Amino acid sequence: MGAFNILVSLVHAVVGTLDAMNATSRASALREFDALLEGETFPCFAGRTAHRRHLIEHVFAGALACPADDESLAERIESFAVCNSPEDTFRSLVVHFTDHAVIPEPVFERLLFARLQGIHEADARSHDWDPAVSDDPEDPAFSMSVGGRAFYVVGLHPGASRPGRRLAHPALVFNLHSQFEYLRSQGRYDRLKSAIINEDIERNGSANPMLAVHGSTSEAVQYSGRHVEGPWHCPFSPVAQPKPRKTA
Repeated sequence: MGAFNILVSLVHAVVGTLDAMNATSRASALREFDALLEGETFPCFAGRTAHRRHLIEHVFAGALACPADDESLAERIESFAVCNSPEDTFRSLVVHFTDHAVIPEPVFERLLFARLQGIHEADARSHDWDPAVSDDPEDPAFSMSVGGRAFYVVGLHPGASRPGRRLAHPALVFNLHSQFEYLRSQGRYDRLKSAIINEDIERNGSANPMLAVHGSTSEAVQYSGRHVEGPWHCPFSPVAQPKPRKTA
């Protein structure tokens, strides 16, 4: 079955499953998340530190292929941004989705950007893009923006080729970009990044080939965790903001 047919099947399969997870499903999702972050393959010190200090906010949505929760997700992500300052390092918001099927990485990538597109379109009705970053996903200065604040997004799912991204259900992790810039200003960012890369090599045999220094390539290509070789087009388009009318 081709990637497009799998995507269509997933959309059809989630009709009628738009409600948020029940208490049992939420508890199961949190156990699966705990197993990944405390497992042998997870290399990110910052993520593990945030998890152990209970600095991760968890949000529970329906299926990844369904747009029903996009508006409420935009509001929750905006609220998270408002409540956290750059100095609040190692804080993240994780959106958990109900699916457990293993799907090809290109399909997950399309679904990830479909959700980011829907969240952005809901958010753009009341917020501009963070002026500190670009809204062009092909631009090296691009970052996702919600509530007027830039985010680096990490996709996790059962079919991830990188073990450190292989969660038993799909999830999107939202990390405020301002936290990274604060760490950079304190001289801590490069040391932390090097330590994570070395940990990934030790735990998983190789470094993530998609990691790049912010500003050299668009970070959008890193969001899904898929190893992309050759030309790549991001399936995301920013909403055109209305221009103010000129007066005589």
